[in-house]
Amino acid sequence: MRLEHAVFLGATGATVLGAVIGNERLQQIAKPLIAPSLAVRVLRKRAETDAADTALLVGGLAAATVGDVFMIDPDNDARLVRGASSFAVMQASYTTLLLRRGARPTLPALVPRKLGWLGAAGLLRARARTVSTPLTAYGAALATTSTLSADPALAPGATTTAGMALPNADRRSWLGLGGLLFTGSDGLIVVRRLFVRSESGRRAAEGVVLASYAAAQFLLVEGMLALGRKNRTS
Repeated sequence: MRLEHAVFLGATGATVLGAVIGNERLQQIAKPLIAPSLAVRVLRKRAETDAADTALLVGGLAAATVGDVFMIDPDNDARLVRGASSFAVMQASYTTLLLRRGARPTLPALVPRKLGWLGAAGLLRARARTVSTPLTAYGAALATTSTLSADPALAPGATTTAGMALPNADRRSWLGLGGLLFTGSDGLIVVRRLFVRSESGRRAAEGVVLASYAAAQFLLVEGMLALGRKNRTS
């Protein structure tokens, strides 16, 4: 385990704890360290990673850091919209990298993500009109990244189910699960906003959102680093 892994795990654990117990100060300290710790990992591996991929990953993680800061208070609509805008930049970076590496949409991945996006867009328009347009636009960016990350061709030789590679020792096979977790995490943000009313329930839901988000980031970054590895022999 490298130092950046320890920082990532510690920051994630503290952020989730801060959300569950309602300690915003703890989140303010810990959450902005999640994405930068992964960026350090990217920079440490830059000698064996394609330079354009390194730039896209670092840029995407920088945008994610800005989004994380805005999203510390997920119940503030203005901050929520700014956070979604920042994460849209991150998704665009990830999408560009995946396309560069040959990822293409497949029907088994595209159809459920498209339906999920349409469902979330309809709920937001009906029950949260003030934020529906920017969040729906962000949802389209997320669905694109998630669909591309599920392309089983990115992880040749991996066992597939429902058109997605199952994670194995080849870190390229982690991409599909990473995209799926990201979709689930952001979907839960919509569920939390529209349907969870008790304070304890909202805190618990936010903890799950943050834990699944961090796991998704880790899986996607590690998978994309493996995609961009120079002189791959396997």
